[in-house]
Amino acid sequence: MRLSDVSHPNQLHGLTTAQLEDIACQIRERHLQVVSTSGGHLGPGLGVVELTLALYQTLDLDKDKVVWDVGHQAYPHKLITGRYSNFDSLRQQGGVAGYLKRSESSFDHFGAGHASTSISSALGMALARDRKGKDYKCVAVIGDGALTGGMALEAINHAGHLPNTPFLVVLNDNDMSISPPVGALSTYLNRMRHSAPIQFISDSVKESVSHIPFLGNEIPQEIKSLTGSVKRLAVPKVGAVFEELGFTYMGPVDGHDIALMIKTFQAAHRLGRPVLVHVSTTKGKGYPYAEADQVGYHAQSAFDLTTGKSKASKSPKPPSYSKVFGQTLVKLCEQDSNVIGITAAMATGTGLDLLQKAVPDQYVDVGIAEQHAVTLAAGMACEGLKPVCAIYSTFLQRAYDQLIHDVGIQNLPVTFVLDRAGIVGADGPTHQGQYDISYMRSIPNFTIMAPKDEAELQRMLVTCLDHSGPCALRIPRGPGEGVTLMEEGWNPLKIGRGEVLSEGDDLLIIAYGAMVSPAVKTASLLNELGISSTVINARFLRPLDQALILPLARRIGKVVTMEEGTLLGGFGSAIVESFADQDLAVSTMRIGIPDKLVDHASPQQSKEKLGLTPDLMLENIVKRFGWEKSYQLIASNSSSNPNNKNL
Repeated sequence: MRLSDVSHPNQLHGLTTAQLEDIACQIRERHLQVVSTSGGHLGPGLGVVELTLALYQTLDLDKDKVVWDVGHQAYPHKLITGRYSNFDSLRQQGGVAGYLKRSESSFDHFGAGHASTSISSALGMALARDRKGKDYKCVAVIGDGALTGGMALEAINHAGHLPNTPFLVVLNDNDMSISPPVGALSTYLNRMRHSAPIQFISDSVKESVSHIPFLGNEIPQEIKSLTGSVKRLAVPKVGAVFEELGFTYMGPVDGHDIALMIKTFQAAHRLGRPVLVHVSTTKGKGYPYAEADQVGYHAQSAFDLTTGKSKASKSPKPPSYSKVFGQTLVKLCEQDSNVIGITAAMATGTGLDLLQKAVPDQYVDVGIAEQHAVTLAAGMACEGLKPVCAIYSTFLQRAYDQLIHDVGIQNLPVTFVLDRAGIVGADGPTHQGQYDISYMRSIPNFTIMAPKDEAELQRMLVTCLDHSGPCALRIPRGPGEGVTLMEEGWNPLKIGRGEVLSEGDDLLIIAYGAMVSPAVKTASLLNELGISSTVINARFLRPLDQALILPLARRIGKVVTMEEGTLLGGFGSAIVESFADQDLAVSTMRIGIPDKLVDHASPQQSKEKLGLTPDLMLENIVKRFGWEKSYQLIASNSSSNPNNKNL
């Protein structure tokens, strides 16, 4: 059978092990071909090819439900559920999503881009099934890294309390998340990977006891208890933990042995209760470069399949904001032993891998546990340390109560660096950092800021550590503006003070963070129309520099706000609210992300679609304030002049 002919996973039912292994080879080939061409998550999917095929041999996907945690590892699932032919469009605008998406396929039973949600959602499906009197299987596939998330452990605790609920958890244990997992649970799981399989020991003990002649047909309760005790003695520590929580534990099972996994999954389904099957896999399986560098090949831009090397342009680019942050934090840690960097399993993505290498004693990785990271930092701050939590904007959403309850209300000096703030591209709606401006604004005692460039980032980090209360600093994904960086001696900014970048009498543009540079370019385009603009780099969202903004707004009378975040409750809303509080009637236009989800595409494509590029902002501004005639006149003149590329 050819993989290209598979449109439904049930088509694979009844294939021999050899035939399934051939399909596995085809999946890896297609997976590698597409990701090497257009980029995407590589290692996770390569590691679960056999697991996917074996599990689906034991399910009827016309009715049974499978929830994949995060979705990094779901590419094989996509390839056998009708998306082979358009898999080339992976993570591209209008193409196949990089994560599971209910609107994309009926086989995507639950969408997720954040970790640790699968057990809760699949258990919810199982409870709904039982309540409605239906009969279908519910399965959650979760990685060992995601198992460190508190939500996953809460769900296990609940599921184990439901002994009559048929429910299967498949623990995909590859000893990795994006980076190597941390913590006691990871240590125990690693020990389990080298333990002898015990998945059928319960049946073996029960069978042996039943043949004792003097017991008759009915096994006394004391002997039943003994069989449970014998089983627990045979189960290594992690398995025993799951058993004590109410699960039947099976494993560890070789995650690349299709026949063994089919047998194990079939046995698990027959039990009719909560079961955890521990499957040991190799991240990046089948591609030597990915197996050797499991962190680097978790996700990749386009690369050469033969050499494994990136196809990215070799032209020099400014360092990324994440790298500048990491380098600056290293120097600050070297100067002050009280400064501590904290990550929630995202060291490489946030730049904290630099701190891990340079000053490991001042580096903490808590695993996929954002809530714990925030409150851990709060505890450190209580005792005089200066914690810096570097967490993606989209992931910090998961710790909102901790931001308010544990940091804000207590006014503790914790610094949060919100990486990947704004438009992030191909990861789609679950990863766009478009909400942090809104969700941070109302938290008590927080000072909130965003730099216009990487040099200002350095000063803002010093400002945060110099401040006596909680601070949040948002930075975008990708390279900086290419400005000269300061090596040392960074002076803190004055809290709540913006800066004027240009002066004009026709329009006031107030920009925040990553939108400052586009604002300056937009002002330049407006100047070509004879419209002069005052441009303010706001720097601070909270507190706003009202002493600077209000007099200028009152004098000029026309205001545009620019932000790379949702308009609902965002930076522009803060400006409009300040006008209202001062009873200032000013014609104001807010530019940002409207009340809509931003789908997967390149950042530039998304910005064009949202009207966030300088030329599109120019068009909308002239329409809003009635300057169309000047714009049309200049545009028509420029179209006849091929040397003018601005309009």
